[in-house]
Amino acid sequence: MKSAWLVLTGATLWGTIGLFVQGLYTYGFSPIDVVALRVLGSALVLFLFLLLFKRNLLRIQPRDLFFFAGCGIVSIVFFNLCFFTVMERSSNSLAVVLLYTGPVFVVLLSRLFFKEPMTGGKAIALLLTVLGCMLAVGLVPSGDADMSAGTIFIGLLSGFFYALYSIFGKFVAHRYHSVTITAYAMLTASLCVVPMSGLAAKQAQLLEPAVLWNTFGLVVLSTVFAYSFYTAGLSQMESGRAAILAVAEPVVAIWIGILLFGDKLTIWQAGGILCILAAVLFTIERRPAGKAKSQRLFFSSANRNEGRKTL
Repeated sequence: MKSAWLVLTGATLWGTIGLFVQGLYTYGFSPIDVVALRVLGSALVLFLFLLLFKRNLLRIQPRDLFFFAGCGIVSIVFFNLCFFTVMERSSNSLAVVLLYTGPVFVVLLSRLFFKEPMTGGKAIALLLTVLGCMLAVGLVPSGDADMSAGTIFIGLLSGFFYALYSIFGKFVAHRYHSVTITAYAMLTASLCVVPMSGLAAKQAQLLEPAVLWNTFGLVVLSTVFAYSFYTAGLSQMESGRAAILAVAEPVVAIWIGILLFGDKLTIWQAGGILCILAAVLFTIERRPAGKAKSQRLFFSSANRNEGRKTL
């Protein structure tokens, strides 16, 4: 029971991310600024932790920097940027729904790169995801989407880039602890996105109490603590069950959007959300707890994908 509560707590904290992102938007921060705050803050917290308690996990092989950069720059930066852009343009709820196409992209990419079998469950997941997306954005039944084609495309890209964390991470997962992978991914992401952001020109805003609180929530609560609770729970139960409990994340995110930000969902959109959540469950492969490995992105990435393996 304790392990279930740990997983649910981690998933709930992940689901609160929209609360802090929208809070930063009200102070003039752009999506790329918010991405920079998340990855830089997470990198600082992770490396401080490793320096103080787990220095042995800091050792890496230079040859693997390419894969860390893939996780950090190609996946984390672009996934977060697309995810936060949809939040800004549309709603918290629909941003989360489109992000949750990620597991299906993992199925397709794993088939392409690792020749993983296409099972009946995965095929059903693909169909449910397509139907769910069409319902969620309004293409079904009216044929007229509730958001622009560009925003829908960016939302789907968030799922695609989110999925790439599993692909890049799989090449080094057998050589490094998941915290090592995430720490170096966040570091490479920071080196890429911070210079391109507007944080240097917003030093005054960064000292505002509300901005400090939202940054703390974004980095510590919805990233570091969420990851810690989830992985602690995952170590005590099979990954399939943990992944099912982690579906609490989009549920929390959607309710925050409805209750705090005035997101409105039609019955068709609610049906689309259920289809996508069901699709996630169909992609889960149940494994013994002792063999489960978590690579959850801080933000967002691998545990939702391969039987649920991200932060």
